[in-house]
Order: sequence, then C-alpha cells, then structure tokens
Amino acid sequence: MRASQLGECCTVLVEDRALDAFLEVAVDEYQRITSDTPLPCFALLVGSADQTTLTVERVAFGRNARTTDPAARREFTESIVPLFGPAYENETRGWWIDSHDLLRASREAEADGLEILGSVHMHPDWHRIGPPEERQLILSERPTPMDQHAFGNTGWPVNLICYLERRGGVMYHALAAWAPPPPENPHLPCAELPLRIRTRAVAAV
Repeated sequence: MRASQLGECCTVLVEDRALDAFLEVAVDEYQRITSDTPLPCFALLVGSADQTTLTVERVAFGRNARTTDPAARREFTESIVPLFGPAYENETRGWWIDSHDLLRASREAEADGLEILGSVHMHPDWHRIGPPEERQLILSERPTPMDQHAFGNTGWPVNLICYLERRGGVMYHALAAWAPPPPENPHLPCAELPLRIRTRAVAAV
C-alpha cells in the first residue's frame, strides 16, 4: 500500500505484542553500539489497512544490503552523503533492506491476507553515546532529515521510530508514527500519525 491510497487522517493501531521481536533486537543492537559504529536496527511492519486505519500485527526482518547492493552504494555515494554529510560514509550507519528479503516478506504477508505497511527503526540516544563531535544532534522519536528522505522515497504509509535510551542501567523507549512527506512536495515535514497500542490488561466491564 502507498501513502497516497489512504485518507487524510489515519490512525495507526499496534497489536500488543507486535513490536516485541523488534524491541528485543533493538536493545541487543544498542548494547553493541560504539562511538564508531552507530549500528542501525530496522524491520518491516506487517498488517492490514483501510481508508482510516493501519493495523500493525507483526514485524518482518531482512538483511541490510547497505554495503552489498550496487543501487544502495550508489544512492549513499551520489545522494545521501552529499545531502546529509560525510557521517553517512560510515558503512555501519543507515539501512537498505535486501530486495530478496523484501520480496519474501511481502509474499509471506500476502499469504496471510496481510501486506507491508511500512517500517520501524531505532534511534539511540546518540547525543549521549556518540562521538563528541556528533553530540549536538539530539535524537528522539522524531524523524531526522535523512529519515524524511527515506520515508519519501519508499512511500510507505507509516514509519515508526523507536527511540531507545539507557538511564541508570535501565532501557526506556518511546514510539511515534510518521507519514511520508507528500510526493509533490518532498521538503515538507513528515506528518505525525495518531498511534495507539493495544492494551494487554483485561479489565472487567
């Protein structure tokens, strides 16, 4: 599904355990981040959609083809680095999902009567754990200029950003949902979408 197929106001509903697998992998990747290796974490969102609602039921993972896909290497060299700076020359920064894995995930979703709705990726508290020269960039669950570029290029209707930070040895996270900028004006900010996560607790009525 493309963002252009949805109504103007769309709510994102996330099943209660839909992101558990992603959070487990994201925390593991976070633990391995160093100031030289800002390891990314990315997954596809799988679910169903109508004109007003996107329902995320699970995630699907794929390999990062950032350094192996010729199209990815060309995009980073010719577009991303000139637009967003030499930090993106670091091959551990950024994600490009392997096209074979994307096709596999799409077919598996279709077999279950579902579809690829978009993506979810991690933002670490890079302003705390990154190199001193990059700590002026305060990451959060809001999209960076690079995120806006990526969201516009994919055209997926929903993109979740999961912000992870460590406080006192404990991990915390925040989530936000974003629509891509309109294709006719890709420099407009991404629109934040209402995000609701299904409550696990069952209360008596």
